[in-house]
Amino acid sequence: MPKQVDHEGRRRQIADAVCQLADESGLEGVTLRDVAARAEVSMGAVQRCFGTKEEMLVFALGHIGARIAARVTARLVASPAQSARTALGHATAEISLLQEEQRAEARVWLAFVAQAVVSPPLAEILRTNYADLQAVFTRLIGEATGSADPDREARTLLALTDGLTTHVLIGHLSPAAALDVLDGHLGRLWREPAA
Repeated sequence: MPKQVDHEGRRRQIADAVCQLADESGLEGVTLRDVAARAEVSMGAVQRCFGTKEEMLVFALGHIGARIAARVTARLVASPAQSARTALGHATAEISLLQEEQRAEARVWLAFVAQAVVSPPLAEILRTNYADLQAVFTRLIGEATGSADPDREARTLLALTDGLTTHVLIGHLSPAAALDVLDGHLGRLWREPAA
């Protein structure tokens, strides 16, 4: 009887290998041969799962985005009686990837952001992810502050979280200093009167 292969599980296994390699040497260090070796599968298995390297990268980016989204959701579900302010604080802290245990994920995310500048399929995924996050931030800011322009505030907050990730990764800010910047911004947002 032929062995049954969990195709989606195999694709996630390969995506994990892509992320590990990207963390170690950036996306330029990701080759099909190295991915197969890291995932402990054959080159043929990688090629059966993904027709091209770009298709593999697109899946891996979606995979890491889904992991981040699941972590944000889990944190929000863990404290269901939260206010919009608390929910926004938890969400921004999670997506800014500032904690030590998120450092590898942050390096991989930024490697994908850099590659998206020259890869329209990766850029499309990132635009969709950012638009979804912005919509959530807009809703939470509107609920929490009554801001006249919650969409602008959401764009600002999204850009701030991304920027803080970069500043921590390159050593310009410590994680504690970055969280202080984020908390300070949220505090000002809560104190500003609605226009």
